[in-house]
Amino acid sequence: MLATIGFVLVAMETMPAGLLPQIASGLDTGEGTVGLLISAYALGTVVATVPAITLTRGLRRRPVLAAALGGLVLANVVTAFAPTVGVALASRFVAGAFSGTIWGMLAVHGRRISPPGSAGRALAIVSAGAPVGFAFGTPLGSWLGTTLDWRWSFGGLSLIGLVALVLVLAVVPDATPAPAPASGRLPLGRVLRLPGVVVILAVIAAWMIAHNTIYTYVAPYLRAGGSGLGVDLTLLVYGVSSIGGIVVTGALLDRHPRPLLHGSVALFVVAGAVLLVGQASPAAVLAASVLWGLTFGGASAQLQAALTTAGGAEADVANSFLPVAFNVAIFAAGVLGALLLGGVGPLVLPVVMMGAGAVALGLTVWGRRSAFPARW
Repeated sequence: MLATIGFVLVAMETMPAGLLPQIASGLDTGEGTVGLLISAYALGTVVATVPAITLTRGLRRRPVLAAALGGLVLANVVTAFAPTVGVALASRFVAGAFSGTIWGMLAVHGRRISPPGSAGRALAIVSAGAPVGFAFGTPLGSWLGTTLDWRWSFGGLSLIGLVALVLVLAVVPDATPAPAPASGRLPLGRVLRLPGVVVILAVIAAWMIAHNTIYTYVAPYLRAGGSGLGVDLTLLVYGVSSIGGIVVTGALLDRHPRPLLHGSVALFVVAGAVLLVGQASPAAVLAASVLWGLTFGGASAQLQAALTTAGGAEADVANSFLPVAFNVAIFAAGVLGALLLGGVGPLVLPVVMMGAGAVALGLTVWGRRSAFPARW
């Protein structure tokens, strides 16, 4: 069920990426503005996550999880019926706030209800919802919105979220918060200064900018590249491959976390290079999408594991910084992509993927002692 919630969160956040033309037409605005629906969601996460996790870290986790999921579903219903782009942006901001609260809890909750020796595998299972969301949520939403109307995609996702809420209350075990250290809980600033935490957050930000700039605006990239591929097929191939990425991560994360991370980021950069030079070839774009999914599918699990280890007794608060870093990058990627779309053009997006990915790779090597030790 925790993995299912991850599916809902990813599908809800990325849904506009598969429906840029449809939403733009329905709300009488441009595709660049529609891309900001993802940025608004990300901004809500940035603003709300750390305060929400900090204020609730002494509470039992299942009631907090259920309340946040209920708020998320309600905000998404408002998006589905939004009459104007302003209402849609506001509702997406609120949805993002609830989403960030949930993301800040999922990894630690999954580890606490699992045997200690299987912490990495449990985290991989919880994280599997994200690549499934990429694999099926966004492409199916794109198909449904193209066939009927974009509002049906958001409405259907709200229904899935409601079912998930009922099942969370019925079957997910509760978990008590981590006990406070004898000296009391650390202030936020002290948690942020724990060895390795800032480096991990920087890797998250760079890698997410690399990924999300092209993911958000994949429709204009495909049109400009001339491969003839549709958004639904390309995102489906990427998403299915990302499930393979989480399988690889689950198999290797407990034993070889550092080589896994280095290899994932390096091959991600290679995928960007193939998207750049093979933009007109359907085979090249699909091959790059497979490599893209395999390398990025396990990113969340790998980085959550590193952050949980670095956070120690303050893992709840340390993990609350993860969705903030993710969504600062998503917000920046949405704005950057919109600017590039109107200026240089969409074919520059793979260059951003390669450049920011190379920065992330450099940070993983530079921070291997404090942030990415041989065992997490």
